[in-house]
Amino acid sequence: MHQPLPTRRENLIAQLALDREYDIAIVGGGATGLGVALDAAARGFSVVLVEAHDFAKGTSSRATKLVHGGVRYLAQGNISLVSEALHERTTLLHNAPHLAQPLEFVVPSYQWWELPFYGAGLVAYDLLAGKAGLGKTGFLGPAGAKRLLPGVRSKGLLGGVKYWDGQFDDARLALALARTAALKGALLLNYCHASDLHYERGQVCGLLCTDQLNGQVHRVRARCVVNAAGVWVDALRERDGAANVADGRRSTRPIVAPSQGVHIVVDREFLGGNVGLMVPKTADGRVLFAVPWLGKLILGTTDTPCHDLAMEPQALSEEIDFILGEAARYLSRTPSRADIRSIWAGLRPLVKPQDDDGENTKGLSREHTVLVSRSGLVTVTGGKWTTYRSMAEDVLERCSAKGLLERRPKGATSDLKLVGAGAAGHTAYQPISASPGMHSYGDEQELVQGLAGSERWLAPGLSEAMVRFAARHEYAVTVEDVLARRSRLLFLDAKLAATLAQQVGDVLQQVTGLPPRVAEFAALAQHYLVASDKKV
Repeated sequence: MHQPLPTRRENLIAQLALDREYDIAIVGGGATGLGVALDAAARGFSVVLVEAHDFAKGTSSRATKLVHGGVRYLAQGNISLVSEALHERTTLLHNAPHLAQPLEFVVPSYQWWELPFYGAGLVAYDLLAGKAGLGKTGFLGPAGAKRLLPGVRSKGLLGGVKYWDGQFDDARLALALARTAALKGALLLNYCHASDLHYERGQVCGLLCTDQLNGQVHRVRARCVVNAAGVWVDALRERDGAANVADGRRSTRPIVAPSQGVHIVVDREFLGGNVGLMVPKTADGRVLFAVPWLGKLILGTTDTPCHDLAMEPQALSEEIDFILGEAARYLSRTPSRADIRSIWAGLRPLVKPQDDDGENTKGLSREHTVLVSRSGLVTVTGGKWTTYRSMAEDVLERCSAKGLLERRPKGATSDLKLVGAGAAGHTAYQPISASPGMHSYGDEQELVQGLAGSERWLAPGLSEAMVRFAARHEYAVTVEDVLARRSRLLFLDAKLAATLAQQVGDVLQQVTGLPPRVAEFAALAQHYLVASDKKV
């Protein structure tokens, strides 16, 4: 077990202010940017990463919590994407077993053709995984399906197909990537906005960064700049294009077609057990999941074209109705709006073909794209959480091919345990489906318990010591950082999270000396509630 690095903000800013040239500067602290930072640092490059908000504030904390090959993409015939994702799934589960683990799923069958049809597809999914498989696909009778899915609708149930995939805690995995990169020498800052690009002789040579907490501007010099801002990559690409076109004409076309996905959270009892439910085809042609996660049940996701790139996208009423309606087809006790504990929406950075209008997002691929502009700005977008590591390798390979970085062997992260993983296997950890607790910290549990307040529980799964650890070693600055991403309480029970804002804020301010933004969190929590629960 390592000693955790301190993340005192004033020290991180002081490092940023030093006059030095980095090998690589990364814009964006989601899965993609953090993956690039870790890979680059693991290869020995000097790395700086800036994130305008908090790490994983956007899409990377709003996933369906699955580490998977993508059954949907197998049906589309995208064998290469599924094969890559299945390989990366195994790597991720190996490198972060405290945060990513195998999960059993059942596809319930109510039509005679569903068992052979979906069974054949899932057997092919197994065969494609090969040695990277997590368990064997099997066929179930009605009693077997009901045993694994106690809450599934019994009427008309003919059986089901059992298969394996993985699940994870996305925001805490992002944090583990950041902290592991820091251990490898990378400098990472949240709440630091890349406000502009810097050029020399027409080539990108760095960033201008604005500290979002005090407004100070810092210049960062770098041989290579990577734009990994997710659905927001086009903003920086436009700025780069405008800087390189004398007559001011638009020089770049948007490459992202954002799609909004909504998830709702209800109590675990609606499904029961520790097995997920998968619906291969909903009314809109998507795959729908019911996933046991951190003591609750996640239902989702939708697929709605989105043109408003808000940091906090809002669930549409029809999206909520759609999920509840689909759940009613498969659950014996169907949840209503009154049963919803939390709602969240996330934007997927789907890569947009140049002749596509972005209106049919469910047909777009989750493959990633790496582009290099005339000025040398490297942009990466698309992809999905499961393939973050291979995406990072592709980015660095492209950087070296363009002469922006020297070529160094890839594979530095293929067997690199993330912070908290320790040396134990999966069996040493509580399942991700279990209620939150100390087990989320892996081999750092004793370090957390050694802090003041370890016996003072603010809520089930959240102690005062955890808040202190978040402030000292996990880059947490605000109440939202703690209750949304270090703890996942906002995503599990928004009403409960709102009641804890002041207590968490008091502890944070003691440790950091910075304003914890209690009132802002109280307002934010309202967006995670159904309309009937919101304050008037």
